Amino acid sequence: MTNSILVGFVPVCERARLVPNRGVAALVDGVAIAVFAMSDGSIHAIDNVDPISGASVLSRGLTGDVNGEIAVASPMYKQRFSLLTGRCLDDPSVRVTVHEARVTDNIVEVKVMRSP
Repeated sequence: MTNSILVGFVPVCERARLVPNRGVAALVDGVAIAVFAMSDGSIHAIDNVDPISGASVLSRGLTGDVNGEIAVASPMYKQRFSLLTGRCLDDPSVRVTVHEARVTDNIVEVKVMRSP
């Protein structure tokens, strides 16, 4: 992606506060983010705004496996978004941004991509 600025990692919460296979909403550097802790221990972050409905609800969606790909289903109209790529598995013309997430010293941190 050209013309983007990488913002550094921002602490979000303690890892222990995240429930496996559930999401939480966070405002990270002014961007609404959905952070997911999976049962395999991985942490994922995507935009929280559902591009279909425009509502900030993806953190409340159901997570699961869609043909081997981890995804979240929007609670609004049920479109599923890959937690790895951000693409909508039900409409290839739609996607959300995937943000880098990590755990450092038991703190979940997210790095947000922004356009200038």
